[in-house]
Amino acid sequence: MQRFKNIFVPYFSQVGDEATLTRAVQLAKRNDAVVTVAEVPKRSASYSVVLEQRGRLDRVIASIQQDGVEARARVLAADAPFLEIIREVLRGAHDLVILTAEATRGVKGVLFGTTSMHLMRKCPCPVWVTHPQQSASYKNILAAVELSGPAENDTLSQLIVELASSLARQEQCQLHFVHAWNFVGDDLTSAQSEITPDMMAALVKRNEQPLETRFKKLLEAHDLTDIEHSVRLVRGGPESVIPKLASEEDMDLIVMGTVCRTGVAGFFIGNTAETVLQQVECSVLTVKPRGFATPIALDVSG
Repeated sequence: MQRFKNIFVPYFSQVGDEATLTRAVQLAKRNDAVVTVAEVPKRSASYSVVLEQRGRLDRVIASIQQDGVEARARVLAADAPFLEIIREVLRGAHDLVILTAEATRGVKGVLFGTTSMHLMRKCPCPVWVTHPQQSASYKNILAAVELSGPAENDTLSQLIVELASSLARQEQCQLHFVHAWNFVGDDLTSAQSEITPDMMAALVKRNEQPLETRFKKLLEAHDLTDIEHSVRLVRGGPESVIPKLASEEDMDLIVMGTVCRTGVAGFFIGNTAETVLQQVECSVLTVKPRGFATPIALDVSG
């Protein structure tokens, strides 16, 4: 599948950047895509520092071009890197941003830093944040599918399945689909009361059956015959189910959606996705719902 055609790679000269760039180039080869690599120096950086970064960038671009991939270079002076990255995405109509997770700066157990989190919140295209010490090839990909709301609103889940299956096929790895669910409404009240095990089993079955049907219909729209995959409905909140499964099954990549709160552009609903991201220790590809509007505007002054 030729999904990404215009790939943007912020290059911060940190641990893991070379592996991230290699992955971006491999993806570009498969998709016949263009790769834009950008250095993002501070506005206060000296002229000599900027020249040094530009020279390094030119060497990177030349290496990519020698590999048969169309590549471009950008230098984006910025005090807040995520702002200039998003503006460049808007200017260049990029359809994927791929970057290395920043150093955690002493925050134990948290992989994604400020720039990554801002991009996953507000960037209009998918954002792929790679783990700096991850192996070059993936063995397990987790696709976190959302089935809440009307079935006709499953376009985001369709995109998640599409991207995850395409990447699993390219990586020749295992693909794991999961949907975390819990009781709602009257069933939540019943589940919280003292009921017999048989009554609880019946309650679980009544809630799971429509989700199983919907999950099956969602996956039937995609050809998965050549991909080793599993499908799981797990009772519990996604903020606990997804990190637990990612850790126990040694996932290399999570593909998950982000959804806006009504009237608040660029933020996760209920902070569920942010809670997940603060717990996982693998690469993550986040996808926005159709119609997402970034709250970042182009700087028309310059």
